[in-house]
Amino acid sequence: MSTPGATPVELRRRWPSQGTARVPYWVYADPDIYAREQERIFGGPAWNYVGLACEVPEPGDFKRTFIGDRPVVVARNGGGELRCYVNRCAHRGVQFCMRDSGRATEWVCPYHQWVYDLDGRLVAVPFRRGVKGNGGMPTGFDLAAHGLVQLAVTERHGTIFASFADPSDGQLSPLEEYLGPTMLAYFDRVFDGRPLTLLGYQRQRVPGNWKLMFENIKDPYHPACCTCSW
Repeated sequence: MSTPGATPVELRRRWPSQGTARVPYWVYADPDIYAREQERIFGGPAWNYVGLACEVPEPGDFKRTFIGDRPVVVARNGGGELRCYVNRCAHRGVQFCMRDSGRATEWVCPYHQWVYDLDGRLVAVPFRRGVKGNGGMPTGFDLAAHGLVQLAVTERHGTIFASFADPSDGQLSPLEEYLGPTMLAYFDRVFDGRPLTLLGYQRQRVPGNWKLMFENIKDPYHPACCTCSW
């Protein structure tokens, strides 16, 4: 039954009358929905898993990963403290970290060689004062105002989480509150504080919306069978 005055987009996005028992296909394919998910879920006041402490055990150790579709780097600074920042130079947005993992003493953008320390602070800019009085950055250019985009980061039992939200604005709850008592108990049952050892990696590349993979992992059909045909 059509709704008088409804636009094609509104008709296309209408939720089925059966309620939440039926998920329409447009949820998986609509680009506007995807953009809002990236903003509200992955970029909102949520904690996202980004790695294990045993992947970056020493000062200078780092790994690349993603939160949603945004590239980030998890690293330890010179004092061994965890840091997480967006893998984009503050100058032109180029990815400054080009390796999946390793050890670094600083970050040098491959495009224009802006240099950052392991805390994400901008420490050097080539030709900052120009050449023989020509060019260069403005007189009031402040290195401290052009550091890497920093994320909130926390660790529990050797597992690292990061968030784009600012803890100081009151929207981001501590990890334990964010998980809640039920999920926290499940988490601590698996990650119970024993030291973790990295054995290796197994990766799958699925050309589809992120929800497809997530729902298949959580699909209650799967525990009852040992094979699945795609």
